[in-house]
Amino acid sequence: MKKRLLSMLMIMALAGATLAGCGSASSEEDAADGAKVYKVGIIQYVDDASLNQIVDNLEKQLDAIAEEKGVTFNYKDYYYNGQADSTTINQIVTELINDEVDVLVPIATPTAMICQSATEENQIPVVFAAVSDPEGAGLVASNDAPGANITGTSDALNTEAILDLMMEQDRDLTKVGILYDKSQDASTAPVKDAKAYLEKAGIEVVEKTGTKNDEVMLAADALCAEKVDAVFTPTDNTIMTAELGIYEKFIEAGIPHYCGADSFALNGAYLGYGVNYATLGVETANMVAEVLLDGKAPASLPVKTLDNGTATVNTETAAALDLDYEKLRDMCDGFVEIQTSKEFK
Repeated sequence: MKKRLLSMLMIMALAGATLAGCGSASSEEDAADGAKVYKVGIIQYVDDASLNQIVDNLEKQLDAIAEEKGVTFNYKDYYYNGQADSTTINQIVTELINDEVDVLVPIATPTAMICQSATEENQIPVVFAAVSDPEGAGLVASNDAPGANITGTSDALNTEAILDLMMEQDRDLTKVGILYDKSQDASTAPVKDAKAYLEKAGIEVVEKTGTKNDEVMLAADALCAEKVDAVFTPTDNTIMTAELGIYEKFIEAGIPHYCGADSFALNGAYLGYGVNYATLGVETANMVAEVLLDGKAPASLPVKTLDNGTATVNTETAAALDLDYEKLRDMCDGFVEIQTSKEFK
């Protein structure tokens, strides 16, 4: 996958750029073979395994649709990675609007919120991916009827289901840590749900937060010092990015880490649970095609939510923690075994 990053020179240039509204979508001139060309601006929030999966499969599905429909989706010239920096993402979105892209495809909640704000006047269609709570983030009026120029796919987490797995794995739990980034909107609802679930079960809850890697490392150390029996993290991009740096701390302390995405397990956590991010990328591409090719308005195109039912277990971590995960298999619609790596194969 192409990793196009803004250079410092470009960032400086963008900082002084004026926002140019471009009205309704307008495609590039036809390709040499006469195929209609659509400019697709993709803005990835940060470089991590799950979001990379989305972009890879989004691009592959766009290529498949293009071949079937006899059109071209030009995303290669309009892909950016914001590296979790809001200033950079704002500048990227400004650049894409100036480029008169036909659609913006923000990956993850913070990026979607920036795109929403930037397109309120020019009404460029926005099709987001991996927004955990579109209604709670204020992106849509409702998932069934978004109501504006924005819709997309959601990776909403079934918090109760992942905590059921935690409870089944260790029926003697007395203290559970919750590790998350309090600035991530996607974490708000599942953290609230997790606390209610655990407190109802009579389990002590220890909350630790971090907004950047060094803070996450300290938070992980604190949870180990508190001797929690397990740790829960929702679909949180900050913790996901830091997972490779903290999973060995939890293994050494004998603490299984249960998380809201398969990429956590890929990066060393004991178990990730949630949507299939490859499928999420495909469904996002299908929605882009509905907007650009079928003329559907985002305002009336319902947000697509996938079933939450796939558990991904890191077998190396399971062995290090001496955990038998076979009893969890029948509790999930899908079950995947994986080893620690930086990227999916």
